Amino acid sequence: MADEMVLRAQRFINLTYNNGAALGISKLAEDGRTGWPVMYALTRALQYEMGITSLSDSFGPTTLSTLQSKYPKLDDSTVPSANFCRVLQSALYCKGYDGGEIDGIYNGRVKDAVAKLKANMGVDTVYAGSSLEPKVVKGLLNMDAYVTVGNGSEEIRSIQQWLNRRYVGRRDFYLIPCDGHHSRDVAKSMLFAIQYELGMADGTANGVFGPGTQSGLRNHTVAVGTTGTWASLFTAAMILNKRNVPFGNFTGDVKTGVESFQSFAKLPVTGVGDFQTWASLLVSYGDQTRKGTACDGVTRITPARAQALKDAGYKYIGRYLSNPSSTSLPEKQIQPGELATIKQYGLRCFPIYQTWSRSADYFSYPQGCVDATNAIEWAQIHGFKPGTIIYFAVDYDAQDGEITEYVLKHFRGIYRTVGENSAYGVGVYGPRNVCQRVSDAGYASAGFVSDMSSGFSGNLGYPLPTNWAFDQIATIKVGSGDGAIEIDNNIASGRDTGQGDFDPGVPVDSDLDVDFDKATYRAAALKDVQAYLTSIGVPETGGEGWTADDDWVTYDVISTTEAFNNVMNADWLFTNLARALKLRKALIQAPVLWELRKLNPLDALADEAVKAGLKDDCSTGWGQIFAWVTIAARNYCMDQGIIHGTPLTGSDTRAVWDNLQEPEYNIPSVAYLTIYNAHQLGIARPSLATGQADTQKLLARYNGTGDKAEKYGRELIGLYNVLENYNKLSRAQ
Repeated sequence: MADEMVLRAQRFINLTYNNGAALGISKLAEDGRTGWPVMYALTRALQYEMGITSLSDSFGPTTLSTLQSKYPKLDDSTVPSANFCRVLQSALYCKGYDGGEIDGIYNGRVKDAVAKLKANMGVDTVYAGSSLEPKVVKGLLNMDAYVTVGNGSEEIRSIQQWLNRRYVGRRDFYLIPCDGHHSRDVAKSMLFAIQYELGMADGTANGVFGPGTQSGLRNHTVAVGTTGTWASLFTAAMILNKRNVPFGNFTGDVKTGVESFQSFAKLPVTGVGDFQTWASLLVSYGDQTRKGTACDGVTRITPARAQALKDAGYKYIGRYLSNPSSTSLPEKQIQPGELATIKQYGLRCFPIYQTWSRSADYFSYPQGCVDATNAIEWAQIHGFKPGTIIYFAVDYDAQDGEITEYVLKHFRGIYRTVGENSAYGVGVYGPRNVCQRVSDAGYASAGFVSDMSSGFSGNLGYPLPTNWAFDQIATIKVGSGDGAIEIDNNIASGRDTGQGDFDPGVPVDSDLDVDFDKATYRAAALKDVQAYLTSIGVPETGGEGWTADDDWVTYDVISTTEAFNNVMNADWLFTNLARALKLRKALIQAPVLWELRKLNPLDALADEAVKAGLKDDCSTGWGQIFAWVTIAARNYCMDQGIIHGTPLTGSDTRAVWDNLQEPEYNIPSVAYLTIYNAHQLGIARPSLATGQADTQKLLARYNGTGDKAEKYGRELIGLYNVLENYNKLSRAQ
């Protein structure tokens, strides 16, 4: 929402520093909206007004030290110039405070705003009055909030204010937000606070959970009856980890909360704030010397290694279903005979699926579907039984916005594909925030938490996910000689115990369809499709044909090229289905391309009638399928164990029709209908070996029965052969 005074602040920057390009001050959009560009411009303007020649977006050590030496206290008598004051007034408005007209005068309105700002920060007793101290100015020129925002907790806000008030005088402690939300900055401020209370000097205290901090905490166990600062720090750490305890003294209620936390985190349940409990509250990996019962690694489990792991107390081993690189980490993928060894030594295995998952642009709904299909294939090849949870990796520090925009869509594809095409479960591997958000969205039943990466923003400031199964805390070596192996040591919660027995596994099928080689064959395939369709009376655009009601209709909604491009753009989905169902993808592509090309205005009118409630059903979507037919086909495939899901009834007709508007639902329905049609025809289920005669029968049955269906089959078998030719060439690459 635009704010008039923020707009005036933007205009002040643009007018006053109109040679800002030379200063590195970019011209601001005059939209009345506060954001980092405005704060960066104000920071550079402040630096300029102080005489700093090398300007920066960062309010760093040089800016702070210059401000401290020149203007340790800014007020109506010390602000050096009107423009200097206008920078401060503009910043106040951008923070939501009354900046006093941006007139260059540090007047009563400015003083009242500053006093209110410092009270909100929690430092009004440290920095009394209405002056602006350097650290307050630093806190003013960022996007931190000092009032509760969103669903922020007032209790967390009081902790934030307490930390600010108690430690703002220390050299390396900077004001943290007071918005009621735990965060990376708050987590680091807690470590500074611990170090200060341990007696570390400025310059030694660094906010890192290092040996000195750990050693000091071992001597500061807190328990019922503990009062003062250490009790306050401990209860603050509990609250920041979403534990419902009172802030302050260590009471009986705190003890109950500690016992609950210790049980949840799989710590010894002592009811006291011992070192391991402190560590688990302060950093994601906790005490890295803890003995885990689970591990994961990229090295084959041989009999000697299995014995070494068993002797070290390990029960559950995470191994990778596949390896995208045959040269890097050659034993990363489960090796032949390895699961038999794991079973022989009484160990259990939980599978992990990862290709390249280390940047946001990898993640998407289509890629999630592809990953899920590949993971299912590999899990079946290795012999993992139904009910196995497969952990899909997010192996980078995904920001919260990236989780929303990319990761959740990716896992929606995984969840939908795994749930429909297998009896496996979905787990998520990644930072705490990723695991929690994917699980909260309903796309994962368990989390495998990458807590070793304690500096990840998705770990700092986030509690252990509620459904965590494995907590990865340290890389260690186990065993010696032939049994030596490097592993990631994991704590196990018991929510997933992996698999201790395995099926024989299915053989690798090398003749499955693959992604269409668009770079090599796309142009030629389009040319051949156009030529074939033209030969049977379907030109590039326009054309006429019979409707189901024996009427002529002109179809001119979509061209052959557009229909072909749609099919090519959804190639990932056709390939996924073909591989999962072990049939030729041209058998799905041909009717979809044909129905897209033959869309006509009557189809759109029928759709509108259903939307308006004038009709209950009509053929719709890319494959022009009726909802009632989709229900019958999907139910048949569920009955046969081909797909999984809840049986559909007539009451689901409208919901199914709505779903058919999505290609991601419509195209699989085409595939399931083809399988159902084989049953109705009394022929074998379509497979990689289905011959021309049965293929033509299936294509004909897609359009019903009778003479028109027979003609439909004769026309589509030619289109099928064109598409299959190029699919075959792609398979041969």
